[in-house]
Amino acid sequence: MTEENSRLVQLGEKMIKQVLEFGINGGGPLSGAEQVAEEHLLSADGDRERAIERLIATHLRMAAASGFVTGLGGVALLPVMVPASLGGLHIIATRMTAAIAHLRGYDISTQEVQSAVGICLLGASGAAALQKAGVEIGRKSTAAALQKVPGRVLIEINKKVGFRLVTKAGQKGAINLVRIVPVVGGGVGATVDVISCRAIATYALTTFEPNGTAVVYADAEIIDAEVVYPATEA
Repeated sequence: MTEENSRLVQLGEKMIKQVLEFGINGGGPLSGAEQVAEEHLLSADGDRERAIERLIATHLRMAAASGFVTGLGGVALLPVMVPASLGGLHIIATRMTAAIAHLRGYDISTQEVQSAVGICLLGASGAAALQKAGVEIGRKSTAAALQKVPGRVLIEINKKVGFRLVTKAGQKGAINLVRIVPVVGGGVGATVDVISCRAIATYALTTFEPNGTAVVYADAEIIDAEVVYPATEA
């Protein structure tokens, strides 16, 4: 691994840790994922899927409000190479994803679920981060594939997710989330943020199946139990 890659891995590790911390537990003006999930569940009269629909709509509005995104308390602690707008969007998308997981019966305090939340930030390309850590998801959801993965592998997965987020953020000031949407600039930034957030929501809905069946029950299938550690790849 080159010195530059090593530095980016460290920055990525710091970034994903802070994004998950603020997105899941909250901070500053942002309440935690469990709290916002329960608030939306209450407003939906206990209908979890309707609560999820409203939850997603709430976070899409937040993503469109650039002033709110850049004003989040956790943004200031993210690596300096990550634009404030992008860092704020990561935090919002993380809270939304974790809240969806909570409403569908997952324990968002567990390392497995938090890793799955982080992978959702990459959209469909998140599978590549799993494959590089030696995890095959097969026909199961990401959450199912991570159920019995050792803790040290989850740490490596988080590092790879962070690395992808940081390196993409550093490419010509890109504000897209790892090619979820095309790179555009100027006055349409808020629109891109909304599209990105919606894409992450769509991926989260397939990652966290209803009732938490992929994580809660012991019979979830792990396609490849032999974990392979790449020697040099970031």
